[in-house]
Amino acid sequence: MKTNKKIKIIIEKTETGFSAYSEEYPIFTTGKSITELQNNSVEATQMYFEEQTKKITIDNIKFEFDFKQFFQYYNVINAKILAKRIGMNATLLSQYVSGRKKPSETQTEKILLGIHQIGQELSEMNLIYR
Repeated sequence: MKTNKKIKIIIEKTETGFSAYSEEYPIFTTGKSITELQNNSVEATQMYFEEQTKKITIDNIKFEFDFKQFFQYYNVINAKILAKRIGMNATLLSQYVSGRKKPSETQTEKILLGIHQIGQELSEMNLIYR
């Protein structure tokens, strides 16, 4: 395995938790939570590449959700408010989220940048109590 290439693992929500698979390699697993799924994905990937000398860690894996799955799992993110924040038509983002339309690479990057900015702001925030 090349050291600079990450293995893409696609995450999907199921009735009992989550499933994950690679389109490039015969790697697949399940988990009841995202954390469990990520751990199981690392283990499954390590098993597949066990004959190679490289140790597989979570840093070697790139996890991906589709829009619908992402907004179902992170349902605390309001698509309408996110659209306003990133300067996108709310109806258009809603169509991406529902799967009625597929965003271009540029639109996907714009949405992901907005999500990352919110995540960065939240990670730097402190709450006070009195």
